[in-house]
Amino acid sequence: MVDGVVERPVLADLHFGREDAERDVTEGLLLRGGFLPNAAYRASVAGRKMLIIGRKGSGKSAVCMQLMADAGVDGGYGGGKALVTPDEAAGEEIRRFELQGLPGDSAKALIWRYLFAVHAARHLVTHAGSGAHGRKVPESVKALRRFLKQSGELTDGERLGERLAQWTRGLQTSLSLEAFGVKASVDATHAPSEGAHAIRQLEVVEQGVVRAFSELGCAHAGGGSHGHQPLLLMVDQLELVWSAEPDSNSMVIGLLLAAKHAAKLYGPAVRFLLFLRADIYDSLSFGEGDKFHGDELRIAWTEQALRDLALARARASAGAELTEDELWQGIFPARVGDEDIGAYLFSRCLPRPRDAIQFLNLCQETAWLIHGRERITEADVVQAGRQFSAWKLKDLSLEYLVAHPFLKHLFPLFQNTGYVVTRSALRSRFAAVVETLHGLFPAYAEALTLEGVVDILYGVGFLGVRRGNKVVFAGGDDLPVQPHETEFHVHRCFRVALGVTCALGIRRYEPQGVGSRVVSGNFSPQVSGATVISRDYRLLRELRRSCHSIIAQVGRAVTLATEARDEITQQINRVLDDVNRSLEGAAAVDADDHLLSTAQYFTTLSAQLLVSGLDDRGGAGGVGHRIEEEARRLRRIAGGSFGSSGDSAGA
Repeated sequence: MVDGVVERPVLADLHFGREDAERDVTEGLLLRGGFLPNAAYRASVAGRKMLIIGRKGSGKSAVCMQLMADAGVDGGYGGGKALVTPDEAAGEEIRRFELQGLPGDSAKALIWRYLFAVHAARHLVTHAGSGAHGRKVPESVKALRRFLKQSGELTDGERLGERLAQWTRGLQTSLSLEAFGVKASVDATHAPSEGAHAIRQLEVVEQGVVRAFSELGCAHAGGGSHGHQPLLLMVDQLELVWSAEPDSNSMVIGLLLAAKHAAKLYGPAVRFLLFLRADIYDSLSFGEGDKFHGDELRIAWTEQALRDLALARARASAGAELTEDELWQGIFPARVGDEDIGAYLFSRCLPRPRDAIQFLNLCQETAWLIHGRERITEADVVQAGRQFSAWKLKDLSLEYLVAHPFLKHLFPLFQNTGYVVTRSALRSRFAAVVETLHGLFPAYAEALTLEGVVDILYGVGFLGVRRGNKVVFAGGDDLPVQPHETEFHVHRCFRVALGVTCALGIRRYEPQGVGSRVVSGNFSPQVSGATVISRDYRLLRELRRSCHSIIAQVGRAVTLATEARDEITQQINRVLDDVNRSLEGAAAVDADDHLLSTAQYFTTLSAQLLVSGLDDRGGAGGVGHRIEEEARRLRRIAGGSFGSSGDSAGA
């Protein structure tokens, strides 16, 4: 309490922002320091890239919103800007636009070129009227103003879809070109095709824009002698009007072709920036595709970058004086289990801001709103993680509903098993459901093969693949799954929702309870002066020997997944601890029953390991077979084979 005012705990004000950049801007967090400049932003400001590509939630729109809000200080973009976000009506107009004599991609490119020309013309009219280039307005700019007025484009009044409908009719018939000294229509009767006529009309408008840039002195880098930055034309949220249909792909390809053409036509006077979702861009196939590689920048997030983003947003909401240690060791618990808090949180998110923001906010809400705490505890993080995992599994299927409508039907292949799965194990599971999948999704039967399913699940981030000592997930420059790769891991993000929190999902060993017969300590008559060890003791000692033998085999299985080795060792150690307690007299058991029940557990464990397909790799099969050999040996011993080591009868 300060001067009679009760201080609110920091946790009460802590908020990591909204999942969508538009609301972040509206509520102010993004612009109060909650934006973390990254490579995509820096490349956009510098004009080095034209295509910003990333998964849903990777921060494309955040870059776009920040650019729109920039005032040209502290390295921000201070030039003219225009943002196009097509609605469904606009998307429908572009998708169904056709011109006789032009292929679909080229026809749709004309619509985008016209859109760019109109936005550039508006900018030039406003820019010239601002007095930035003196009081005298060039004739070329006056012509653009007349053209915009005649076409009803002087102000941005109507919805984009309605204006596009007007543009498509104009390109298919005639545009109002009198402002450029051209009669009402470029004579269509002399054009070899409808497409050729549309191109002639569009070129009149584009050349009018080029002349205006030149006469204003804006056609040179840096705005010529006037020193202002070029116009920045951006297109975002195209995924809202995209579907996995040829016309939708043509719409996107047309946009790419138009931006490439316009960038060359207008030169340094205009920069183009297209924000595209990775799955949409990667699905495109067209002849000019190889010409765009130099324009691409793919957004990638590391754990450290997500940590930095979280701290920036925490400071924006709770106060700039908040330190990193206060956030990660004071407000959040320093560790969850044996993991550092950052590693725990961000390894359970797909590497993108939206997921991190959701998980962090859920931890805060669980602690503050649900439990009324002033600090987030380990239990709060674990509880939030269960809810978050369920969200993300559902969100993944919705994210790819258009491209992969069958995705959620693949998740049961991994439910209630282990998060490590081999190609052979997946093959047997997939064989049991492939007929059903083909019946539900006949149009996708060619993609619904084992190889196709593995590629899709890897591509969407659900599965990772073991490469050497690392498990690699899609993103960056990583190779797709190779035919020789056989071991896959379910991403941590989805494991809790699927019930796959163990590597192999092997049955947990349960210690033996008190049996009907206790270790009696009976002694046989002394022979040759030696004390005869009781049968129960010898049985338990043989069981201990089996445990050590299995643990040693696991240690030699260097090609077995680390997680699998740890899980097997953990369960064998539970058996060993149970045996040691009995040998020390701390627990009373029926030794015969103990031996036989443990042998049965070993048989089950061996079967699970072998059926998992991990025995396909050198060393792993040795573990499975060693466990089964020890199970058989224990059964023989329990049957009375004490005349030797128990191994002479063969395994």
